[in-house]
Amino acid sequence: MSARVKKPTFWNFHDASRESNMSAGGWQLRDTMTLPTTSSDADLLRLMMAGDANAFTLLYRRRQANVFRFALQMSGSRAIAEDVTQEVFIVLIREADRYDPSRGSLAAYLYGIARNYVLRRLEQDRMFVQFSDSPEEEEQTTGTMIDRSDPLDDLTRNEMVEELRQSILSMPPRYREVVVLCDLHELSYVDAAAVIGCAVGTVRSRLHRARALLIEKLRAARDRENTEEVKSERCFA
Repeated sequence: MSARVKKPTFWNFHDASRESNMSAGGWQLRDTMTLPTTSSDADLLRLMMAGDANAFTLLYRRRQANVFRFALQMSGSRAIAEDVTQEVFIVLIREADRYDPSRGSLAAYLYGIARNYVLRRLEQDRMFVQFSDSPEEEEQTTGTMIDRSDPLDDLTRNEMVEELRQSILSMPPRYREVVVLCDLHELSYVDAAAVIGCAVGTVRSRLHRARALLIEKLRAARDRENTEEVKSERCFA
């Protein structure tokens, strides 16, 4: 590319459909219907680098939710996840020419940028915050649809999900990221290795250890709950 894509003077990442915000910086605006939604990431990236704002819009809509979810699962903070997601796509606009398809998919490239920003923020904050304001809010973010016909089932499921979230968040980052990437986002070992910047064998060994740690943490959490239930029953006996 002869010149890098210029960053728009203003861009609201929470409303990627506002074409008027993309009128600056040499972007070309055209009807999004002219871009098939089946276009590959690579095709959209090429169009974006040529100045097509709508190609960026489609790419953003396609990848934003997963980037946000990854940052949320890694940090436990919606504020961090929102900031990281915005930074990821700003970097994509500014440095799209740095993406090397021979090193992995564009999705893995975006995860890699997100990972770096998340780890940087966690290092700055040096503390974890509550994973989500509420289970319902997280479901809306990820688009998960849950049958709420049985409140008891919902309560049990929410407790299990919360235990899993907290157990993942309590793991060291090197183990947490492989669980999030491979188990929650279903990335291949190759793509996960590209995100982390390590060998595929390292991903395998860390994931094996991470799953063992996760099982231990979940068992410990369950044992604590059982102990508390027994104590509660004795108090009312």
